[in-house]
Parts: sequence; C-alpha cells; structure tokens
Amino acid sequence: MTTLNTRTWNGLTIPAAGTYAIDAAHTRVGFVIRHMVVSKVRGSFKDVAGEIVVAEDPLASSVTAVIQAASIDTGVADRDNHLRTGDFLEIEKYPELSFRSTGLRAVSGDEFTLVGELTIKDVTKTVELALEFGGVAKNPWGQEVLGFTATTEIDREDFNVTWNQPLETGGVLLGKTLKIEIEGEATRQA
Repeated sequence: MTTLNTRTWNGLTIPAAGTYAIDAAHTRVGFVIRHMVVSKVRGSFKDVAGEIVVAEDPLASSVTAVIQAASIDTGVADRDNHLRTGDFLEIEKYPELSFRSTGLRAVSGDEFTLVGELTIKDVTKTVELALEFGGVAKNPWGQEVLGFTATTEIDREDFNVTWNQPLETGGVLLGKTLKIEIEGEATRQA
C-alpha cells in the first residue's frame, strides 16, 4: 500500500508542499446565467489548464488557470457559436480567459476564500471564490490527486460582455450575474 504525501494543518489533512497540474479530464469549469427572467442556462468550458502550488504555509498557496474561450459548450451549437462572437467572448481577439490567485484565507474546516484576478476580454477584476478542499487520494496509477470545488458570482458587464435583448413581456433575455461553478482535480507534479 502506498502512502500519501500529506500533513495535518488546523485539523485538516492536506498535501505536503508541492506543485499540482489541473487535470482537465476531471475538471469542470461551469457557469449558470438567468435566461428570459424565468429560467437558467448552464454551460462549461472544456479546455482548461493550470497549476496549483501548495506552499509550506498553506495560506501562501497559489493557483493559476487558463481557459480557452473557444471551448465554451452549452449543448447548443448555434448558441455556442454566438457566444464566441464579438457579442460575447470575441474569441478571435481574446482567445483565453485566465485566473491568478492573490490570496487564500481559511474560513472553517475545509472551507477557504480564494482571492484572485480574473481576466476576460483583457479586463481584469478581483474576485473571491468560496473554495472547498475535497481531500487528497491516490489514483489507480499511483499518482497523488487533490480535489476541490470553487464558486463565485460575477457581473458579466464588468468584463465588457454586455450583449442583451429586451423582452416584449418586460425584462431582458440574459441576466447580468454569472455564477461560476468549478469542480476539479489536480495531479502532483513535484
């Protein structure tokens, strides 16, 4: 039986210091937006890469991530193609969305607040994500893997994603608030 390279911190079993690569095959960067006032549309980005550096001082750990804008997927090809245009992500001019953490605060148990800079369409804003540390395990190939969940809400108009249509019955086609939901795994590299 192989042992995990972990340590105890504030009663929580966490990884020993090291670098982890985000596992795109086991990570979902999803989003939810209000549609026509009465429902919600969900989607995700299929192409994400990044790195998590677990520091000796766990609260000094960091995250960087890059998402390929063209990988947006809502399950409807026509809508996805519209989201890639200048009305929304303008992928020809801005092919990537990125995140770089600037701080990490403990909240309680396995809950943290991850603060960082989110860049969409060359607009960078500070965001706070509610982060839940899922734990550490060995996969069937003997690699150490950590899991996490993170959520936040942003105003898409803050990132110059402003397209909308008024509805005959009142309101607009799309809400301003975009909820981001991330479920992920990362594999130890060093």
